[in-house]
Amino acid sequence: MSQSNNMLVSKQLATLGGGCFWCLDAVYQELVGIHRVVCGYAGGHDLNPDYESVCRGITGHAEVVQLYFNPEEISFRQILEVFFVIHDPTTLNRQGHDIGSQYRSVIYCEDDNQMKESSQIVQELALQGIYREPIVTEIKMAPIFYAAEDYHQNYFAA
Repeated sequence: MSQSNNMLVSKQLATLGGGCFWCLDAVYQELVGIHRVVCGYAGGHDLNPDYESVCRGITGHAEVVQLYFNPEEISFRQILEVFFVIHDPTTLNRQGHDIGSQYRSVIYCEDDNQMKESSQIVQELALQGIYREPIVTEIKMAPIFYAAEDYHQNYFAA
């Protein structure tokens, strides 16, 4: 198998929502093992949502980032550990001043292993008592992902 084919085989996906996708994008762009970050929308009922309709809360979509990662460099669990540090998983449909269901805390899983690992880390965090309030992060199988408009991609890049 050629090196390029091997790289394709070893890449996996993770799709996370935790507030404005720009903030998640900025953090995950910096991590070793994350090879691509795409801002987008998932979990709604409209086909081909756009930023304006998602922000108005009429599509049901969450702002999310889709991460392409190499599990030999960074594990799904490590991605989740970062996720639970960079946003507040205890606030329902909001992060800071961003309010609405589009800012919900959500993990969209690609397979049963991700589902199990996501549930496990939420249970561990709850038992550790790190947060004063219950974790409200949704854990669901990945729905259709729609890439956001180009101007949202890598928004904070210099």
